[in-house]
Amino acid sequence: MASLKSIKKRIVSVKNTRQITKAMKMVSAAKLRRAQENVVAARPYAKKLGEVLQRLAKSQDESGSPLMQQRLSQKALLIVVTSDRGLCGGFNANICKAAERFIKEKKAEFAEISVTTVGRKGYEFLKNRQKIHKNYGNVLANLSYPAAALLAQEMIEGYIAEEYDEVYILFNAFKSVMSQDITLEKLLPIAPEAASTEEYAPEYIYEPSKGELLAELLPKHIEVQVFKALLESVASEHGARMTAMDSASKNATEMIGKLTLQYNRARQAAITTELMEIISGAESIKG
Repeated sequence: MASLKSIKKRIVSVKNTRQITKAMKMVSAAKLRRAQENVVAARPYAKKLGEVLQRLAKSQDESGSPLMQQRLSQKALLIVVTSDRGLCGGFNANICKAAERFIKEKKAEFAEISVTTVGRKGYEFLKNRQKIHKNYGNVLANLSYPAAALLAQEMIEGYIAEEYDEVYILFNAFKSVMSQDITLEKLLPIAPEAASTEEYAPEYIYEPSKGELLAELLPKHIEVQVFKALLESVASEHGARMTAMDSASKNATEMIGKLTLQYNRARQAAITTELMEIISGAESIKG
């Protein structure tokens, strides 16, 4: 049986760990609130921009924009969005495994699949398994639209230069604190969904022309989609960490209870042994 001193030391250690996990849960809860507000604010704008793009692209020739041209798919780029820090359950492991599944499934379709990672954890997991095109570190800690726009512009330039023929982004979409959905979206080439047919569709007057507006909106659309994906991932990360730290705190409380019970039993056994020794000594003196 473990000594009283070692059991007490373990109890103190677990209590210190519980204090850390509770503090991390509170920090993640505060950050999650802000991240969730950013996601909720970005979704309507991204949706409306997509609707405008659909209406413009409906009457335009896709061959007029390089971002909408369908090419023979030989090279693909996969953007994998993870976090820079751990302690968030299976958040990073699940997205990395999904990236490996995607590469395995698409291996027959593409001659080459490159990976761009956003977040340190994804880079560390995939750097020895896949070809890393580029890694973006320290982007998610203080996420801003210019940082997402820079990533999108580099991706667009590579696509126009035919470094790759298709671009995908893989990230955790935020659903709730307890739920994050692994989401794969195709960014390039842009293929707007068919606009809903309306019986009395309004006619719009465009100034400047539809072609000029489309040329301006297509890169903006990519920037917004990348920014929204990063916001979703940040919110999902804080939700996953909050859940993981809550579970860790509960497990620590249960462990403290078990160790306390073990400590009391060991202490009672030690007291009983001492009493028996005292009684035996007293009896031997009488005898």
